[in-house]
Amino acid sequence: MAITAKQVNELRKATGAGMMDCKKALVEADGDFDKAVEILRKKGQKVSSKRSDREANEGSVFAYSEGGNAALIELNCETDFVARNDDFKGLGEQLVKAAFSARPENLEGLLATEIDGRSISDILTDNMGKIGEKLTISKYSALEAESVVTYIHPGGRVGVGVAFDGIGNADIEAIGKDVAMQIAAMNPVAIDKDGVAQEIIDHEMEIGREQARAAGKPDAIIDKIATGKLNKYFKDNTLLNQEFVKDTSKTIAKYLKEANPDLKVKAFSRLQLGAN
Repeated sequence: MAITAKQVNELRKATGAGMMDCKKALVEADGDFDKAVEILRKKGQKVSSKRSDREANEGSVFAYSEGGNAALIELNCETDFVARNDDFKGLGEQLVKAAFSARPENLEGLLATEIDGRSISDILTDNMGKIGEKLTISKYSALEAESVVTYIHPGGRVGVGVAFDGIGNADIEAIGKDVAMQIAAMNPVAIDKDGVAQEIIDHEMEIGREQARAAGKPDAIIDKIATGKLNKYFKDNTLLNQEFVKDTSKTIAKYLKEANPDLKVKAFSRLQLGAN
């Protein structure tokens, strides 16, 4: 049967597939709209199966925030060319908004989240047919506080969300951006030393001991030396103790205190493309 431009356009709007793909699907389905949709989805599933052994190491981080809530995801594809494609960017924005609205507990819950009756997992499969590359979501995080500020570093390879309490009259958008950019650049492991995992502390202490032994230091002072090196690790790798990159005369803790003594970083999330 003859396929009209109107039919093709309606299918394109419903599925996001290309015009030629929509026309071919409608021809194959003898003009049956639902069957054509299924054909396009199967095409996506075939792409997913064919590319299941491919590495999806490129992509971008997306963030969405309103007031005291935010969501961040890392959406992956195979090539940087696709990561810069408007269809890919539009998909990322759609998915992170769905993550923000649903606030699932984990990545598995996010993939099961539905948009217009289709799970995000299925939507990724559908878009593999449209985009032609393997697509995955490898990371997801959500933040909640009095205010949450997000920042995506140019290029989209690093995204940060920072949750604040005790804002008062502070200019939280400007302060939040400063702190988020600090996190993007300096990659702290925790807010303060109390948040550093015990296995990291044990590891850093052992490195300090080995360095002291290698330098021929007496056994009686080896732990003292290792503790000093651990404190240096806290200074360099915990957010509040780091030097503020925009003004190295002060720490982040001092910068926040100057803005408002009650202002606290409740939590932060840093997603970096390809990083664990």
